[in-house]
Amino acid sequence: MHQLQRMRRLVGANCLLRRCSATWRSSTKNASFSEVLQLEDKKLTGLVFPLQGLEKYLTPGVNTASFRTFNPSLDDIHRAEALFKPSSKHVIDYFSSAVRMDHAPQLSQPEVQVCFVGRSNVGKSSLIKALFSLAPEVEVRVSKTPVQGHTKKMNFFKVGKYFTLVDMPGYGYRAPQDFADMVEAYLQERRKYSLKRTFLLVDSLVGFQKADHIAIEMLKEFGIPYAVQLVLTKIDKVPKGLLVKNVLEIQDFAEKRMHGCFPQLFPVRYSSIEYSGIHLLRCFVAHVTGNFPLMNS
Repeated sequence: MHQLQRMRRLVGANCLLRRCSATWRSSTKNASFSEVLQLEDKKLTGLVFPLQGLEKYLTPGVNTASFRTFNPSLDDIHRAEALFKPSSKHVIDYFSSAVRMDHAPQLSQPEVQVCFVGRSNVGKSSLIKALFSLAPEVEVRVSKTPVQGHTKKMNFFKVGKYFTLVDMPGYGYRAPQDFADMVEAYLQERRKYSLKRTFLLVDSLVGFQKADHIAIEMLKEFGIPYAVQLVLTKIDKVPKGLLVKNVLEIQDFAEKRMHGCFPQLFPVRYSSIEYSGIHLLRCFVAHVTGNFPLMNS
């Protein structure tokens, strides 16, 4: 409690300055952790740690230890955010696109990469846009309609000199025809040298689908599950009871069938009015890429 009060005093002045730009704030409300720290305690906890906000809906005796496997302090989350804020010396931007590995940007040694994969229309590009919401000049193309996935290529985004984030084309019904050749070639090559984490996105409304199971088998085949992280999207569109049910089922599957998968799920919601789970996920990305050792976990 004392730490939270201290941090709120420290960031208060910055928040006053940010309020001077009404247009910017309207499109990025709560995107900055400084703004989140101004919320009342219950709202703050639910926004930053969505899994913990679900605990009150669980029946007594349910083991929630995995809800806190990655449990950074508020100070850690606030400091990690600096990696996602651009400056003249820290450029964050779209870098390149590729439809084949021989079109992909060449690795500079050493280089760290993370990739985001998921079914078409799972919200993958929208999530990446939310992660980069503090760098609004970064162009992340997203679908304008709810029935089609936009990403048809591998899109590479450079986060300064620290890591590269790769937005993979969606799999499933609307996957590009050369999806398998494109994605399998990337996983085979980059897992050996630079790929530190694969973020597999799952729609929290419907849970695992057949296409997701096929993707999981592909990751197993390439030895990727030891660096897989499950992210649950669209948590604002799911009734709480169904969300809890799907969370527990997905987590149980991950523990039993995805050996080595990081045990904690990351539920996220990203819109112009709420960035639930985004700040924690930013901190996790900063940590697993080796750029941010936790000080207060």
